[in-house]
Amino acid sequence: MDRKAAAVTDTAPTTLHHLLIDGQWVEGAGPRVTVHDKFRLEPFATITTADAAQVRQAVDVAHAAFRQGAPVAYERGVALDRAAALMEARLPDFVRTMQIEAGFTQSDATGEVRRCIQTLKLSSEEARRLAGDVIPLAGAPGQAGRLGFTLRVPLGVVAAITPFNSPLNTVTHKVAPALAAGNAVILKPSTHTPLTALLLARVLLDAGVPPGFLTVLHGSAEVVKHLQDDARVRFFAFTGSTEVGRQIQQAAGLRRTQMELGSIACTIVCEDANLDMALPKIVNAGYRKAGQVCTSVQLLLVHESLQQVVETRLAKLVQALPCGDPMDARTFVGPVISVEAARRIEQWIAEAVAAGAQCLAGGTREGAVVAPTLLTRVSDSMRVGCSEIFGPVVCIVPFGTLQQAIDRVNATPFGLATGLFTNRLGDALAAAQKLEVGGVHVNETSSSRVDLMPYGGSKDSGFGREGPRYAVHEMTEERVVTFTTA
Repeated sequence: MDRKAAAVTDTAPTTLHHLLIDGQWVEGAGPRVTVHDKFRLEPFATITTADAAQVRQAVDVAHAAFRQGAPVAYERGVALDRAAALMEARLPDFVRTMQIEAGFTQSDATGEVRRCIQTLKLSSEEARRLAGDVIPLAGAPGQAGRLGFTLRVPLGVVAAITPFNSPLNTVTHKVAPALAAGNAVILKPSTHTPLTALLLARVLLDAGVPPGFLTVLHGSAEVVKHLQDDARVRFFAFTGSTEVGRQIQQAAGLRRTQMELGSIACTIVCEDANLDMALPKIVNAGYRKAGQVCTSVQLLLVHESLQQVVETRLAKLVQALPCGDPMDARTFVGPVISVEAARRIEQWIAEAVAAGAQCLAGGTREGAVVAPTLLTRVSDSMRVGCSEIFGPVVCIVPFGTLQQAIDRVNATPFGLATGLFTNRLGDALAAAQKLEVGGVHVNETSSSRVDLMPYGGSKDSGFGREGPRYAVHEMTEERVVTFTTA
């Protein structure tokens, strides 16, 4: 059922938020977009969006700032450290904003801020230690007396295009390494969750990031197209759907990109798994942020000898999860991003049940809140078994041998991350070598991510790596310098 559906109106609230260009808040000349409270389904704020002329102006400013020169590495690091301290001081503002515009629970929103602080600190460290290598030219014939080394130099203007499901930390994983490397950044956040990005922009400006090095543009795919059409944008960092990622990649041509795209994330529970350790981790990974994480456990591959006990124990855990108002500190699962998304998830669940799946928990919807759902008897012909759900739904799929589980993971077109619960070292190493994914996490779930690790996928899940150290290298290029002594 649709909770408070009548409360959704086109009437724009009084809070109006603009673009950030050259350190100034500028009213966008494009259409206005209303941002809604994701649980109450009421207007919360309005953003103004950029037109083509403002996108050109933004690139002009960013390109000119880069040409003039970024602050030295030490100063870039200091600014990012200051930003981390300011983020800590403003934590309540960020938490409340994400609870409203993203529907995050208090726990999810607080975790997002805490991780963002770490990402800023890590990026600060990378700014200070960005360096090249010494080339042993004297080891080549006829090169005596010649010295060589490499520099890592920034690319220029970086476009960061970010999603609604991580409106702070994913944004920071693109913006902070780009700044650490000395690039100028143009950020286009999701129109579902733009206000968190604006809070971050204020923090970065207050921390000392030069105005021309940070731009925020609101808008639809048209804004991205205008950025693509400008050759001065040298790098595109994108997190979103595989379909949109393909379009951005095609338009980028020879320009470099980092793509974090779709996924059907799997976690494997082997017959020797410690269920007391595994099941709580699986619940957290399947249902945090209402399952709207690219690495959320969607397919839980369980050895057939454990299927019955896992179904029984997991059903009790999932049934006990409180869902609803994200402002209630007890809530574990809040709303998904929109009523439309919730209806789609509800429909997929109903289709699966009609086709023979069994619902062990949840399966209902109220407004944009989908109750945490656990399904079994799921086949790969059902949409819940072959397409990304992006909602609070976990599907139990039995397997007989570890190779069968690996084959099931590899059969999807995606390859972001896989969790594996086993105490058999040989099985763990075999899976790590055979799974066609960007990350294999032993005795952790597919959603086990630490911000300093390299993070990214393979196949239709994209390429390139996040994680400040790795992202800084993605957003710089290597330059060889040699000296011949007289």
